[in-house]
Amino acid sequence: MKRYFMVLLLAVVSAGVVQAPVFAQDFASVKGVCKDRDGKPLAGAVVEWLNLDNGRKYELKTNKDGKYFSLGLDPGNYKITLFKDGKELFHEDKHNITRDEATGNVDFNLQQEQQNADKGIGLTPEQAKQRQEALAEQQKEVTNVKTLNEKLLAADQSIKAADYDSAIATLTDATQMDATKDVIWAALGGAYAGSALKQTDPAEKSKRLEQGIQDYGKAIELKKKAMESGAKPAANAQLAGMYNNMAQAEANAGKVDQAIADYTQAAQLNPAGAGSYYFNLGATLTNANHTNDAKLRQSAIDAFDKAIAADPNHADAYYYKGTNLVGGATLQGDKMVAPDGTAEAFNKYLELQPTGPHAEDAKAMLASMGATVQTSFGKKKTTGKK
Repeated sequence: MKRYFMVLLLAVVSAGVVQAPVFAQDFASVKGVCKDRDGKPLAGAVVEWLNLDNGRKYELKTNKDGKYFSLGLDPGNYKITLFKDGKELFHEDKHNITRDEATGNVDFNLQQEQQNADKGIGLTPEQAKQRQEALAEQQKEVTNVKTLNEKLLAADQSIKAADYDSAIATLTDATQMDATKDVIWAALGGAYAGSALKQTDPAEKSKRLEQGIQDYGKAIELKKKAMESGAKPAANAQLAGMYNNMAQAEANAGKVDQAIADYTQAAQLNPAGAGSYYFNLGATLTNANHTNDAKLRQSAIDAFDKAIAADPNHADAYYYKGTNLVGGATLQGDKMVAPDGTAEAFNKYLELQPTGPHAEDAKAMLASMGATVQTSFGKKKTTGKK
């Protein structure tokens, strides 16, 4: 940055025939103009002048035109820093104002500074070396990310073709290239979990599910670490997706308690997606209830209620809530008496999905209870016998 001072001449004022004495300059004034990276005035910024000799600090705010001005600064060596909203934008380590200078003019033009930095203008040999090393590292990272993205794409195509082993090989190679990318580990976890469901050997299926769970775990830890240094807006949703996928692998591996905890964690991290996460939790509890256990059945109903609360149009949540409620039904003669809310759950499913995959089953359940089918929930129509 070019630095210069405007030297003001001291006027000699005569009083009669006596010339006023000229005193030494004991203070200075400073001014300047600040512009952002687009070359526009930087309004509301703070230019901090820190006297390195006595520690005195002056904070000068820019006006709407990006200008600042102050009188009465002590001559000396200063560090000058430009701030905006508490964030440092630029600084000059040492700037000297002598007693012989009345006004210091220091401008900040971030657009010009960036252009100079790109050209290496004003850099010391050491700074130029550091800049070249940084550029080389940046280019290396760009190349690395390009290669990793190509491997992710190739693996995704393999998974779509149900060629899980090729996907696993590709993604394993990617993790060996760079083990710090959470998205790679998450994809590898998905490939192992998907491949496990294709296995006929129980031991191999269990092994692959466990590997998938471990890889999802690595992805989650890396994502958490990245979020500690400043989370992006979508980071919570991405992390929730990882917990959801890991929970699915855990459920398939028979680790129901872990799956419950991770589905719940996903819903807490991303309330916007809670409907899906709680539905998956309800489905896991339903599938795990091989003995029609009342406690497990109620837990599934509670999960489906949470899914419905998060997404009132989640049709399947109503249907599976109904099937769990039916599990608590009793017989009175040849008539099934289901708990309160059962008919409402099935009818709500039919309202949302009148021709859905569970529509006929829902109608059959309503008929077995002697309940009516409502084509529009809340407006009853009796079931016609044909």
